Amino acid sequence: MSDPTDPPVGADRPDSVVGVEGTDHVTIEGTSVEDTVEFYRDILGMALVLRQPNLDRSELTHLYFDTGDGRLLTAFVSEERESTDDHDPDRGDVHHVAYRIDHRRVAEIRDDLREAGYPVDEYDRGAFHALYTEDNNGLTVELVADKFAIPDDRRGEVLARAHARRVDDGAEFVASKHVRAALDDLGIDAEERDLDTAAAGRDYGG
Repeated sequence: MSDPTDPPVGADRPDSVVGVEGTDHVTIEGTSVEDTVEFYRDILGMALVLRQPNLDRSELTHLYFDTGDGRLLTAFVSEERESTDDHDPDRGDVHHVAYRIDHRRVAEIRDDLREAGYPVDEYDRGAFHALYTEDNNGLTVELVADKFAIPDDRRGEVLARAHARRVDDGAEFVASKHVRAALDDLGIDAEERDLDTAAAGRDYGG
């Protein structure tokens, strides 16, 4: 019998009750329309594709943003709410949301965010390169530049194989070499992208 505290890692779809087919949308509790639109549309570049009353909480407005690939981020907003940087996620809360960015624009995006007054930390996460910033309410937003041009339909398979390589290597974290080896193992010809070096970093924000 397997140890429930050490679940097996693999890319095969498990037997399950539901069997989801992908992410449709993530919803956050926002603040004002103005502040929410300013960050997600004007800073991150998401199109605002739908705005309507919240169907369950009539005092709120529901904004829908296209994150760039048809998947959506939605926000419950109200002019009665003020933005705050006092975001302290607890168990069951969303810790952060991550979006993909163009790997060729990492330095430009980092500098432009700082110029716009947003904090930025930069880390090498092994399989990808990441910038971390915060939205208008202190929610951590991760901006991911993939180190390898892995096809979306093979992404989980590559990560699972990179995990196996990491374990075999006795390494604590997945590194670029483990992803590279996984791609070789799976016969996937994926371009390795030229990204600046950055600290590995264990924790964002301290």
